[in-house]
This record gives sequence, C-alpha cells and structure tokens, in this order.
Amino acid sequence: MAEASIPVDLTNPGQVFACLGFVEAADILLGDARGGFDWESPSDMHVRFRLSAHGNDNPVKRVLCFLDKATVTSIAPKDSSHDTEKWRVTTNEYDSSEFPFKDTGSDVLPAKLCNPDGKCVTIDHWGDRGRIDRRDRVKFWAGAGGYPGAGLARDALKLIRDRAIHSANDPFSLSAEQSSSFRFDWRRDYVPIDAGFSPNVHGSVTMRGYPIVELLAAVGLTNARPMRHDALEYSYGVAGLIAKSLYDPVFLRVALGLEKPPFPGMPFRLFSMRLGWPGKKDQARCITVVTEETLSS
Repeated sequence: MAEASIPVDLTNPGQVFACLGFVEAADILLGDARGGFDWESPSDMHVRFRLSAHGNDNPVKRVLCFLDKATVTSIAPKDSSHDTEKWRVTTNEYDSSEFPFKDTGSDVLPAKLCNPDGKCVTIDHWGDRGRIDRRDRVKFWAGAGGYPGAGLARDALKLIRDRAIHSANDPFSLSAEQSSSFRFDWRRDYVPIDAGFSPNVHGSVTMRGYPIVELLAAVGLTNARPMRHDALEYSYGVAGLIAKSLYDPVFLRVALGLEKPPFPGMPFRLFSMRLGWPGKKDQARCITVVTEETLSS
C-alpha cells in the first residue's frame, strides 16, 4: 500500500467532492483505495486529505497521470436517438439492458474517461432521475443548446493536459482560463446582480477555473451525494480520521450525505451551502455561500 496527502479547503464543496473523486479513481486504477480527512495533525495548519491504494505508486500522482492522458467519449444505449457528435465528442453504443438510467437527452449521456492502457472512469451522476432514483442529480450547469456533460469533461481535460501531474502537491490550486464548468468550485462562479457586473460583457475579463477540482468532483459524485434541502440549499458531511486510520470508500460516501456521523466516535464536520441563479431561474446554479454548522452534542 502506498499513501499520499493533499491540502483541502473544507468550505469549498467542489474540493470535498473531488477528494472522493480521488478515492473512486484510485480504486479503479490501483484497487483497494481508502481515504480520510485529517484536521488534527499538529505539524500542519490546514486540513489534508489522505489517500492510500494498492501497490507502490503514489495514488495521487497515479490519478493525475491518468487525467493527463485521458480522452473522453460519451456512451448511449443501442438505437438511441441521442449522441454528442455535434460537440465533437464520440458516442459509443452501450447495451441497452445495462444502461444506468433513462435515455432522456444528449446532455446527460455518461462521460467515459479512458487512458491509452484501457483503464476507464465513468461520470454519470447527472443522469439520475431525482424522485424516481431518490438521489439528487447535483447538476448545477445548464449549457445553451444542451451542452453535454461529456463536452464539459472534454474541455476540462484540455485545460490540464500534461499539467496535472506537476500539481501533485496541491492539485486543487491548478487554475486555467475556463469559460464553462460543472460549477462545483465557487472560486470561478458569480451571480451578476451580486457582483455588480457581468464579466461576460467585458472582453478583457476572463474567469479562471479549477479544472482538476471540477473533473474529480464529478467523479466523486458517482456513489455519493450531498443532502439536498431545496433547489438552492444543500449540506454535506466530512468524515475525520480515528487514530489516523483511513476509511473504506463506503464510509466517505455515506458521510457526505448525512448531518451526523455514520457511527459513534467518528470525528465529523457538517457544512451547508447556498446557491444562486447566475442567469434565469431554474437553469444554471452556482455556489454562493458555504458555512460550517455547529453539531449538537
């Protein structure tokens, strides 16, 4: 087993989701992945996310190397009328009986990230059907013309190509000029009425985003979701370590959607996040305020 750690801002939901994304990706690429949030180290003023996986490879570097080399396709059930070819993302057929959700549009077709060695990570949380699946989609973007999630993933990968591995000590700080995203990292987003102007109408203003956060946050929501209270309010839980022991992925997944620890004795912190409408209501949403809640004893 090899272990690595990275700094994380717990008040940035995208970074928390992305930590789970590191676990999910490392489990696929290396196997036996475990992780946990460490905020009790006396030698470090900041919270760190610790990750371990099978073998001798640094698991953080292994995931970032995967992103550096990955390409994106979308997948659709056989005989589907939807594809992402319009956005120059190849669509491959998938066995209809095994397709993960109802085929409702090109924008929600799963994105498949694959490296040249054939290892693949699938992103498909945006296809869940809410009340039917009883899992919120956490789909904050609403691109014009049905811009697909696979297209956003492809765009983010282009921004980090051959750069991700060099940010292994602090991957969530890697930034790039980014015109659109999954809207998981609040450092890029804004609500024009609150900001007092819209950068979109100023050609000299370019928003910088955090593509590693965006990509891995989407991966992190594969098996976990924050708790939705209404369209503009969510909460998420963060599992701290017990005696420095890392957790199997299931505990991190469960903790994210709870308002109290999954089991007694687990160090646990709870955060609430408010969102706003940067444009028309019921379209795109962006994170505006994140606060830590006080847990009742």
